[in-house]
Amino acid sequence: MKKITKETYINWYKDMLFWRKFEDKLAALYIQQKIRGFLHLYNGQEAVLAGALHAMKKNDKMITAYRNHVQPIGLGVDPKRIMAELLGKDTGTSHGMGGSMHIFSPEHNFYGGHGIVGGQIPLGAGLAFADKYFERDGVTLTYFGDGAARQGSLHETFNMAINWKLPVVFICENNGYAMGTSVERTANHEDIWKLGLGYEMPCGPVDGMNPVKVAEAMEEAIERARRGDGPTLLDIKTYRYRGHSMSDAQKYRTKDEVDEYRKIDPITQVLDVIKKKKYASENEIKEWDKEVKEKVAECQKFAEESPYPDKQLMYDIVYEQEDYPFLKHR
Repeated sequence: MKKITKETYINWYKDMLFWRKFEDKLAALYIQQKIRGFLHLYNGQEAVLAGALHAMKKNDKMITAYRNHVQPIGLGVDPKRIMAELLGKDTGTSHGMGGSMHIFSPEHNFYGGHGIVGGQIPLGAGLAFADKYFERDGVTLTYFGDGAARQGSLHETFNMAINWKLPVVFICENNGYAMGTSVERTANHEDIWKLGLGYEMPCGPVDGMNPVKVAEAMEEAIERARRGDGPTLLDIKTYRYRGHSMSDAQKYRTKDEVDEYRKIDPITQVLDVIKKKKYASENEIKEWDKEVKEKVAECQKFAEESPYPDKQLMYDIVYEQEDYPFLKHR
């Protein structure tokens, strides 16, 4: 694995703080009704992405569900375009037509953003199949939540992926609650990683609040897939501080439970290492915080000042047939 250095910790802190503040701003814009529909935020789960990015290589891909705003930012998509997409603006990643749940950027190896629970699991295996078929040096990281782990398509996909030794890593971002239903109520076991045992698939739990632990587990799984030895299932134990979506009243858990997890916040853990090892002064840290705040403000300004797409685009971007006989829209 790439060495975890002073620069790694500094970049992790800056990135994770930006992702957190970016999503905090999205929550504020949602309350102002500038973002419509559903909004699923990532607060608390940042170490899962930070650790994965450390282990990934150029041709590796990522696909996930609808909690999908910060992953493309980590892969290199301009965050201004992400925020514009959320506000339904023409400068967004899909001209405002995808919105919160469907961020998409194949040029940055990010393949969504899927609203159907578990729908991305077979698609991730399909991306991996294409890489194997065309002999491309790529591994697909396929994310899903603890609720999607109960979908039948997962088992079909696991069976095919292990049988064909596809270059895919299956990652359950286990934040404890499928919408508002705790993991312990969805099956007669709480260890989702054990689902891999039935397919003789390498599998195991991972501390999802620590980017170092995530990076180590990801590195092993990714390189196994790259060697041609097939998939791995990682059950990454993480936690979301906000509700399932902005409409979630969170009556299924206590404030004390959330506060307990805040004690092991991934951003705080990284910052503690930076301070303990004297990687930066207090003034430098304050300057980073200021830069993050300014960067988020720039994203908001860009998104709010961007134009909405022309109505004509609705007809042209989704489906177009030159000899369509029923309705002329030009």
